[in-house]
Amino acid sequence: MGLRQRLAGGWQPWRSSHALVVIPLALIAVITVTDVLVPADIHLGPMLVIAPAITASFAGPRLTALIGALTVATVAWIGLHYDVLSSRNVVVQMIALAVLSAFIVFFCRVRERRRQELDQLRSVAEAAQTVLLRPLPHRLGPLRISCLYLAAEHEARIGGDLYAATRTEGGARVIIGDVRGKGLAAIGEASALLGAFREAAHQHATLPALAVALDRSVRRYLAESAEAGGEVVEHFITALLLDIPDEEPVIRLTSCGHPAPLLLCHGRATPVTGLHPAPPLGVGAIGLTEHAVDPACFEPGDTLLLYTDGVAEARDGEGIFYPLPERAAQWTELGTEALLHQLRHDLLAHVGGHLNDDAAVIAIHRAPSPQHGRQRGRIVHH
Repeated sequence: MGLRQRLAGGWQPWRSSHALVVIPLALIAVITVTDVLVPADIHLGPMLVIAPAITASFAGPRLTALIGALTVATVAWIGLHYDVLSSRNVVVQMIALAVLSAFIVFFCRVRERRRQELDQLRSVAEAAQTVLLRPLPHRLGPLRISCLYLAAEHEARIGGDLYAATRTEGGARVIIGDVRGKGLAAIGEASALLGAFREAAHQHATLPALAVALDRSVRRYLAESAEAGGEVVEHFITALLLDIPDEEPVIRLTSCGHPAPLLLCHGRATPVTGLHPAPPLGVGAIGLTEHAVDPACFEPGDTLLLYTDGVAEARDGEGIFYPLPERAAQWTELGTEALLHQLRHDLLAHVGGHLNDDAAVIAIHRAPSPQHGRQRGRIVHH
């Protein structure tokens, strides 16, 4: 970052705080003039402590100390004006204002230090969260991909929902999942599954084999967590695995208890039907769970919308679920970025600005090509 950019970045806070300093200065002037005009037995000097107190709400300790010193000097001037500067009343007022201003400056300094520590912690947390939930590539072969993540926890960028995508030979492989629970407490399980997917996605040729490998990784993580003294509650992760070949107008899906995606095209948002979901990862009999592969049409020009329960189960103030298919049908002609922008705005408006559960959405668009016959949203049986 150049010098001009650093100066521009620092100018805005400086300008705002130094513009607001007019308020305490005006108060000092008003109180001083009023004190001079009222009868001599009325003393308004103690009211000047309002000035440093107000300054501390928007400025740092140095400016607050300067305003505090100015209030003490103002009391001294008033005392000099009435020729009572050495009187006990004026001396006590000056000492009291100096002590109170010093306390205000001290607490202002403590606040600034804690704010700096919070900024550092937030920076570290954001870096860690970015490593755990890496941004999806915008392009994978003929696919255009955009993603949206809304964490339920304040100040968090990720929680219990997860997604990842990787390039495979002749196509792309995608996962979206939802850890039981929400927020920061679910990050450990989400990160464990993401790490397992990034490694296993290139080691298993089929989605069922990949699902089995991920299930074992989740069970192993939960067992190790329980041995380390973690909570003994029911844990599981719903997940949807997808293979999207470059040259075939289809997708292949393996569902582990996860909601079916929507297929968007020409003003329609059609749920992909006919899936045969297996139990979520981490539950069910070890080695006995059967994972099916369900193919569905995914033609050039189509958009696939993957989402977690935090979207479909979001409620408004009257308890009405967010109507995702109806809303998504209005945005089928938009690009993936614009689509998710509209979805984010509409979803937050529906819930009043804050979600009660983590929410993740992936929009995958296959680049247009000569049209083929299609049967939208239905499982293709071979």
